[in-house]
Amino acid sequence: MQHERELMPQARNAPGWNIERVPLAPGLYVVATPIGNLADVTLRALSVLASAGLVLCEDTRVTRRLLDRYGLRPPLLAYHEHNAASVRPRVLGKLAEGETIALVSDAGTPLVSDPGYKLVEAAIDAGHRVFPVPGASAALAALVAAGLPTDRFFFEGFLPVKAGQRQSRISEIADVPATLVLYESGPRLAASLADLAAGLGERRAAVCRELTKKFEEVRRGTLAQLAGQYRDADDPKGEIVVVIAPPSADAERISPAALDVKLKAALKKLSVKDAADAVAGETGVKRREVYQRALALAGDREEKK
Repeated sequence: MQHERELMPQARNAPGWNIERVPLAPGLYVVATPIGNLADVTLRALSVLASAGLVLCEDTRVTRRLLDRYGLRPPLLAYHEHNAASVRPRVLGKLAEGETIALVSDAGTPLVSDPGYKLVEAAIDAGHRVFPVPGASAALAALVAAGLPTDRFFFEGFLPVKAGQRQSRISEIADVPATLVLYESGPRLAASLADLAAGLGERRAAVCRELTKKFEEVRRGTLAQLAGQYRDADDPKGEIVVVIAPPSADAERISPAALDVKLKAALKKLSVKDAADAVAGETGVKRREVYQRALALAGDREEKK
């Protein structure tokens, strides 16, 4: 939210927002907030935030910026992954007393890659009502800007940090028949794109960065092209969403014999790992499958020496 676009002049110069406080039914209100541009908040969200007895937020300083923009002063309480276990019982106690509590994240829709799920689950188990207050979502914003199929998509969230675990997870989602939507950080983006290119092959993709903010950027190309662009650049800043086209329905499956031919040629010049990466990227066959076959071929070669 560091570089949000300015509001339209008529909104910025308005003397006051006069957000109406309304009676709310007791329960937990899961409220979506802007992912960058503070104008991307719904009127209902503002009304709920103005009327709630308590607002739970990841970082009170971040949420205060939104509330200050619209002249709202509800009580705030930090609720994040480091204190969730201790704060959750207090929140459930207030819900039991008939309180109206709003839950927000730093940006976007709560429960998407944040600890809100456990609170919602606990509130439901305790018999309290949960009200969704929909709005901005980085995943959906990137999906509609990417120019890739939107009829079916799979939200993966963040890939594992460690390379081996990341490559294994990429192999597991390679055959999902849907557009893939992932979150990633700037320092890990280049490595993740390289692993995605090796594991998924020549798929179209888009890297969406800082959506709705001043330096909004969407880069489109194949995974290999995007991996090359970010490999040779400084770590990008800001929030990043990677959107990847589904596997081609009419792609021809390479025969085992043809796969062996490609692997044997690659193994003459490359290590087992690099040969597997190269052939997986070229053929679209799962990296794990190619790697296992490369190990077998390399073992056969050693035995014949």
